[in-house]
Amino acid sequence: MSGYLTTHVLDTGRGVPAEGLEIELYRLGAGRDKLARKVTNADGRTDGPILPQDAFETGTYELVFHAGDYFARSGQTKAFLDVVPLRFSMSEASHFHVPLLLSPFSYATYRGS
Repeated sequence: MSGYLTTHVLDTGRGVPAEGLEIELYRLGAGRDKLARKVTNADGRTDGPILPQDAFETGTYELVFHAGDYFARSGQTKAFLDVVPLRFSMSEASHFHVPLLLSPFSYATYRGS
C-alpha cells in the first residue's frame, strides 16, 4: 500500500463540521512547494485525499487551514484565529489522517486513523 493524506475539520465552537474551509498542502524541503488546494465539504472533509497515493512521498509537510475566512463567512466575527499552519512528518507509506478541532479561539490536532 502506498501512503496518502486525509483531513477533517470540526467547528467545535458551533458543534458542526467546518464546511467551506479552504486548506492548502505544502511539501517542505529546500523550498515550500504547494501541492494542493481544497475546500471542505458539508462533512468537514475534502472530496478525496488531500494527498493521494500516486503523489505520496515521505517527508515534511504543512497543512494550512484558512480559519479566519471560514469564521467570517459563518458569522463568527470576533475570532482570534486566522491562518492555522500544521507542520508534520510522514515517514512511511501509510494512511495519515490529520484532523483539526477548531473554534474561534483555539484548535487541537492529532494523528488520527
